[in-house]
Amino acid sequence: MSWNNTVIAVVAGDAREQEIARCAVRAGATVRAYGFPWPEEGIEGVYHARDAADALKGADIALFPIPGITAEGALFAPKCPEKIIPTREMLEGMRKPGHIILGWADANLKGHCAELGITLHEYEWDVDLMLLRGPAIVEGVLKVIIENTQITIHKSNICLVGQGTIGSLLTNTLVALGAHVHVAARNPVQRAAAYAAGAESLTLEELPEYLPKMDIVIGSVPKRLLDRDQLKLLPKHALLVDVAAPPGTIDRDAAAELGLKAIWARGMGARAPITVGRSQWSGISRRIEGILEQK
Repeated sequence: MSWNNTVIAVVAGDAREQEIARCAVRAGATVRAYGFPWPEEGIEGVYHARDAADALKGADIALFPIPGITAEGALFAPKCPEKIIPTREMLEGMRKPGHIILGWADANLKGHCAELGITLHEYEWDVDLMLLRGPAIVEGVLKVIIENTQITIHKSNICLVGQGTIGSLLTNTLVALGAHVHVAARNPVQRAAAYAAGAESLTLEELPEYLPKMDIVIGSVPKRLLDRDQLKLLPKHALLVDVAAPPGTIDRDAAAELGLKAIWARGMGARAPITVGRSQWSGISRRIEGILEQK
């Protein structure tokens, strides 16, 4: 299948998007890019656009990041000097019919795309891609913990709130490192899996009983589950690490007001941008091939 007449815009993101852009060029597409860290030597075969609208101009397919869109509608672009909030004017420069491949879309983006006839392809929850980028995310979380605590992970009391694909990978790793791991989850099958992995499993309702003993709390559910009343129960030295998409598991503003250290560890896949960029491309390219087959 030829990609030679396909124009792809890579907009926003982090260092992973550099590798995604390279992969798109190798596949034969014309690539335009904006909003992620740009290497000094450039990226061979990729046009570095002036802004997001310039990158999207004439694109058949736009690639937006996996990490979720913020409450104000901005794409994940931690190194970009400006917020990239997709507008109707920005998107209408794409060729018709346009396609956007991304982690997940908010109501604002969905509305614009519906009006413009642009098809959204969301892949945030694809389990195979989560597993492929999972090791990099786990390594990134370990780095955050090590750099922000004065105790070892070994023998520390750690509570994971949520036990999806990434949460379960974290559980297995932390248990293997000798931590006393507690897992709070709604799903009884997830709790049973955590128990089988060597962790102590809890319901969400049991959290208040265990929080006073925790050194580290990790949230991986994209829903606010730890509020001020629960955060008050933590010891002052506790570290809070939120790896969830917006709005996150932890009320980080309340944590700051209570004097607790809370880190929103988004985009941990950027810990290994080449590895994770290529794994993301495996999922992106499958979707692009499906789009091209329908033409």
